[in-house]
Amino acid sequence: MSRLSLKNIHKAYDDGNAVIHDVSLDIRDGEFMVFVGPSGCGKSTMMRMIAGLEEISAGELRIDDKLANDIEPAKRGVAMVFQSYALYPHMTVRGNMAFSLKLAGKSKAEIDAAVSRAARTLQIEHLLERKPKALSGGQRQRVAIGRAIVRKPGVFLFDEPLSNLDAALRVQMRIELARLHKELGSTMIYVTHDQVEAMTMGDRIAVFNAGRIEQVGTPLELYNRPANRFVAGFLGSPRMNFIPARALQQQAAGLELELPGGYRLALPFGDGDGGDGAATLGVRAEHLFFAESGLPVTVQLVEHLGDQQIVYALCEGVGEPIAVKLPGHEAEPALGSRRHLALDPRHCQVFDQKGRALPRLDLTQQAEPALAL
Repeated sequence: MSRLSLKNIHKAYDDGNAVIHDVSLDIRDGEFMVFVGPSGCGKSTMMRMIAGLEEISAGELRIDDKLANDIEPAKRGVAMVFQSYALYPHMTVRGNMAFSLKLAGKSKAEIDAAVSRAARTLQIEHLLERKPKALSGGQRQRVAIGRAIVRKPGVFLFDEPLSNLDAALRVQMRIELARLHKELGSTMIYVTHDQVEAMTMGDRIAVFNAGRIEQVGTPLELYNRPANRFVAGFLGSPRMNFIPARALQQQAAGLELELPGGYRLALPFGDGDGGDGAATLGVRAEHLFFAESGLPVTVQLVEHLGDQQIVYALCEGVGEPIAVKLPGHEAEPALGSRRHLALDPRHCQVFDQKGRALPRLDLTQQAEPALAL
């Protein structure tokens, strides 16, 4: 196991194009850290710099307090599992897993023991004499992981390893990787653009955007207390609803907001900028419901997901449909029907004009809030 420290990491290519901007992050010994973000945000480039496959333009990478910027990849104590598996097609599973140990000059007994141990951990002992073409996608990914395990690295690096698998296999492999992390106790860094993978697998998540880290925290911290609109909109399915509002004045119980249609409500937030101005109310689909009064909307679409249904409703003054998550057994609202939406103020977020989350007030004596807008 190893710990990593990234300090003011910057990456720019020869043409002057900068893709990583002053990133600092500490990854704990034995932690499962997930880098998540949209395509092109710099998360894979950061992982490749940790692996030594990309040069670091500025800043320091330390592995167990040792400066690693100029250490060659094979000596960093890291092992990388690629999206494409990268198996040798002419070798058996045993040969693929043993190859790096042969290059390192290990004895046959050491190699056989390491391969057998890894195969047993991954439950692929019966596949050792097969070649990659005779394996399923999930089995090939297990072999790629086994090839990393036999090296006993201090850090495992996973670069979108499940992207080529179908939905069922992805779920199965998420479970396998979580089990593997618990069994090995190794430090793991996992890159993905899939927020479901990030939320279900990571001890902590680093959300990347345009070469910067927007926020680092546990999955629930990021889901319930996003630092800004980007994080709030990226994590969660369906994504958080954003409703334009106007901050009117600060009250003892919080900030008074005016929503489309003239509706007003007070929420337990400071005003951030200290004055009137445009703001955005953020509320997730599970914290909205239909009521006798509230925000007027028109039902546009209903998605049935078995145990739940997602209703998409249009509201004048809101650019995108508002998503409402309802139990699957409830009666489906008719398409085109006019309804009213209410919310629970305890589960709202408010963002300022720059997209930053406003501070939540600690109102220990706050009365039970009303649920209608």
